[in-house]
Amino acid sequence: MFHRWIPWKLIVKQAAKAYGIIDPISVMARVRRFAQPSEVQEPIELLRAGIVFHARGLINTKAIQHNLDWVWPYWVERQFNPRDVSFIPRGFSFSHVNLTHRNWTAVGQPGLALYPIVDPRGLFTPLYDGWSLDVWLQLPDGKVILPSRQSRACQALERDSNISVRTRIQGDLWGMNHRCSLEVDAEDKPWACMNIQSQGPKGSSLILALRPYNPEGIQFIEKAKYDPATQALLINNETPVQCSREPAKVIFSDYEHGDVLHKLGQSQKELDVNCKVGMATVAAVFPFQDPADHQELTVHTSLPLEEEGHAHKRCPKSAPRLSWSETLDQACRLRLPDGQLTSLYENAVHTLVLLSARDVVPGPYTYRRFWFRDACFMLHALLNLGFVDSVDRIIEAFPLRQKRSGYFQSQAGEWDSNGQVLWLLDRYEQLSKRQLNPKWIPSIQAAVRWIRKKRTSTRTKALHAGLLPAGFSAEHLGPNDYYYWDNFWAVAGLHSAASLLRRHGLIQDAQSADHAGDDLLEYLWNSLEAAPDQRKSGGIPASPYRRLDAGAVGSLVADYPLQITPAGDKKIMSTVDFLVQNCFHQGGFFQDMIHSGINPYLTLCIAQTLLRNQDLRCIQMLRTVADLASPTGQWPEAIHPLTLGGCMGDGQHGWAASEWVMMLRNLFIREEKEGLILGSGLDPAWLESKEPLEFGPTLTPFGLISISAQKIEHQGVVFSVHGDVDPGQTPLQAQIPGHTPIRIHALDRQYTMTQI
Repeated sequence: MFHRWIPWKLIVKQAAKAYGIIDPISVMARVRRFAQPSEVQEPIELLRAGIVFHARGLINTKAIQHNLDWVWPYWVERQFNPRDVSFIPRGFSFSHVNLTHRNWTAVGQPGLALYPIVDPRGLFTPLYDGWSLDVWLQLPDGKVILPSRQSRACQALERDSNISVRTRIQGDLWGMNHRCSLEVDAEDKPWACMNIQSQGPKGSSLILALRPYNPEGIQFIEKAKYDPATQALLINNETPVQCSREPAKVIFSDYEHGDVLHKLGQSQKELDVNCKVGMATVAAVFPFQDPADHQELTVHTSLPLEEEGHAHKRCPKSAPRLSWSETLDQACRLRLPDGQLTSLYENAVHTLVLLSARDVVPGPYTYRRFWFRDACFMLHALLNLGFVDSVDRIIEAFPLRQKRSGYFQSQAGEWDSNGQVLWLLDRYEQLSKRQLNPKWIPSIQAAVRWIRKKRTSTRTKALHAGLLPAGFSAEHLGPNDYYYWDNFWAVAGLHSAASLLRRHGLIQDAQSADHAGDDLLEYLWNSLEAAPDQRKSGGIPASPYRRLDAGAVGSLVADYPLQITPAGDKKIMSTVDFLVQNCFHQGGFFQDMIHSGINPYLTLCIAQTLLRNQDLRCIQMLRTVADLASPTGQWPEAIHPLTLGGCMGDGQHGWAASEWVMMLRNLFIREEKEGLILGSGLDPAWLESKEPLEFGPTLTPFGLISISAQKIEHQGVVFSVHGDVDPGQTPLQAQIPGHTPIRIHALDRQYTMTQI
């Protein structure tokens, strides 16, 4: 341990002085003064991810701007174009990264942790963090139609026996149409597939182009080889790309000779390429053979995929390999006259299933790693949808991620995870009616001890007395601080642990956990009460040391989903009013911190609080989020206010999908501690369509339930409830906006609701 005695700070200072550069030690000291002192300054996991992200951005800086005559992904073609609203000047940018169109959609199948992705112009990236395949069309006059440079394209997620992304680009005399999917063959082996159909005038050629990049930027191709005998390209000596027909020629190029785009007129001279820079490009050319004036050509390409060999011991086992139809048979259904909302709901269900094939991950690419926070939100949505076995399989591995201290750690310095895990476990038992394995008890007890020990001293007059330490928390709330978000989760977790322990017969432990939760909540409210009025203005800021700002959105967790505060609580509604007045843009919540974009899932969280308060502004927020969805019905983590493309996070975000599912569920069936509120978020416009509205069956703590409502001319709204909830034990009240509320006394019968 001799390195502890080396005067590193002095050495760094002297080295900086010798080279005439600013002292990094003093800079970091200044930076950290903007945050509250904490034991973890920045989670190493996020630092590691950021280093990888910007390492590629640095490579992008070297590769792209000096080669703008190359064909680049859609985001580059727009972000580097000074005539485009997406343009970002690059003079002082350390790294060039996708900040304007972080939109992609994964294809896949249940039980397979494989996520080929497709960008907004059909660029297909079959391998995780790999190179891509593109489709071009060369017209008889030599002009090449390049999808990434087209201003318009039609793209959709298609759901039949499988899911696929179809991209159509159409001109007056030509068209390109391709469908990307993940297929499983008769031997149960997965393949990434691209089916291409193109039309054009006589003399046109379809081009399958191999590209050394993906939607994040450069991804190296050092070697490529074509084998005429098998009609396959072998990439980097490991991945074969199989073509259904033989190309007329295959053209290769390396970095020194530029993009293969500029060599399409040449004849085939070689069968392989080696590029020391890693920027090899390849074009397989398929001329239209039909002698007719207007011709069509179809090419099918496929390449084998392999799941990661040995899953980490902390990862759950893979889900059963079922078809989409078999998997979705268990999911609750939604029926609305609004086809857009229904389609987005079905897409969100597919996304949640796809991203929980083995571990639950927040996204198929950038966020393809585990976070307790996202996992708990996503698993909660899956529970409500009825995927109990899937949730059971995943949470079974949670204790393997728990430290000896009792800390459920996915990122060091984020103190919300213990509360979230305990809350989810309690919800699991309540909704599934299953009891956790007794082996869980030591883990729950350890998690409770960790929260109790982690709290700061109560023997101080500081505003954070008795709260959890300052931490990085949910990274979009700001610098390290004593976040109320963490503490609300801890309170809920302690009370959830008490419920769990009580069900398992550990009454004394349950009482202790309940007492700890009550005590922490008391210190939390004392902290808020003692905070200066000018900071809180009647609301709940992100921490006792912050003014009301966009970070206050985290404090709304006390209302949704935790229900620590009653519906319509004054402090909560003051916070909502502040956020709506000061932090909304184009109808959605604009998160200034980190995300710097319109955040779909946080907008929906605010809408949930409005729904609890019977404020129908929640419907408008729902529609705003719907309109922000990509053409394939997905949401990135945050959305650029001008381009309306993704500007933060993964292009297909699991937390956003889970909040969409929960929002629609709660419009129909909302839980309160005393019972169920039914139909309180139904849009009057849906009822005016006179079409049936249906949702269910969904799990609740009171049992399984489905509801339906339909406006009948001259009768009013006919309302019915089905399931196994006992109205004699559980209050059921229908509260459709604009109609007289009614108490449901029996299931499987119709009730008529009249307008107020």
